[in-house]
Amino acid sequence: MAAAVKAYVGIMSGTSLDAIDAVLFECDDSGRGRALAAAAVALPPSLREELLALNTPGPDELHRSALAATQLAQLYAQAVEALLARAGRPADTIAAIGVHGQTVRHRPDMGYTIQLNAPARLAELTGIDVIADFRSRDIAAGGQGAPLVPAFHAAQFAAGHSRVVLNLGGIANVTLLGADGSVRGFDTGPANMLLDAWARRHLGRPFDDQGAWAATGTVVPRLLGHMLADPWFALAPPKSTGRDDFSEDWLQRQLTATFGNAAPPAAADVQATLLELTVHSVAHAIARYAPDAQDVLICGGGARNAALVAALGRALPCPLTLTDAHGLPSQWVEAAAFAWLAWCHDAGRPAALPAVTGARRATVPGCRYPA
Repeated sequence: MAAAVKAYVGIMSGTSLDAIDAVLFECDDSGRGRALAAAAVALPPSLREELLALNTPGPDELHRSALAATQLAQLYAQAVEALLARAGRPADTIAAIGVHGQTVRHRPDMGYTIQLNAPARLAELTGIDVIADFRSRDIAAGGQGAPLVPAFHAAQFAAGHSRVVLNLGGIANVTLLGADGSVRGFDTGPANMLLDAWARRHLGRPFDDQGAWAATGTVVPRLLGHMLADPWFALAPPKSTGRDDFSEDWLQRQLTATFGNAAPPAAADVQATLLELTVHSVAHAIARYAPDAQDVLICGGGARNAALVAALGRALPCPLTLTDAHGLPSQWVEAAAFAWLAWCHDAGRPAALPAVTGARRATVPGCRYPA
């Protein structure tokens, strides 16, 4: 009998805060799947700034968070509508929407994580069941609640040899796929998040296109050394991070600690150093925890940063390829993962893995909001 196939929509608006991505993903009852279409909706600048502001304590946070979550739900619904129109699929052919929401606090060390989301509203707007709140059960079981995607990477990219899947989002994270079928994964440190913030401050642009600006700068070893001395980098996995650890304020503290009252380096040199911070932390993690890796598959927004990918190519001892060459476009991977995690919820399949998150046991992700 042929495996039953169900269609899910995955939605992701990540740490980089550049856009909302939606992917249509079909999955059979074995967990194997394929992405069929994608759509993106830009975040309005006003909402983007509010979400950034909500990452730190401020006045009237509860009210502002609720308003931001409501606005996100409207945009998520627009992304779903655009995606289904592009794919020519009616809403009643979709089993569920998997939506992560927007992380504004991530403190597993204190037993909580907060993703702004309004899944009930999204279900009302789309007429489709919504599965959300993917992190909290793992945290309740003593885990980090992140990263969530390694189980999906294993389902999609396992190859029978040692392989690393590197996601270059706002934060960089690695999934280590062992030749023996083992799956591990953890965050390695900042990626696009600080690069984008520095570009916005000095270029007035949302990001450093292709890393061209960073390529004009020179790495500042003293600054890089101060950054890498942050105790977070010395932590052993399982570990996860976000703006709670690596904010623009963190970067300013590193500049002050390095140069004091002396003139700081040129802005392009800081950008080059931030790029090298990502390269060094990723390369160190792979060398230490996956020294036998035969290849590295890259996905996420940073896969479009030519300077970053080239620097990684020089730092790593094994070949780099985009996930595009393995059946899934690099810009679709994270959103597709949340579609797959929604399938896991429906199938009762644990996807938050103790070897990744440090939880006491594997748990089934998400909570369902029927349409």
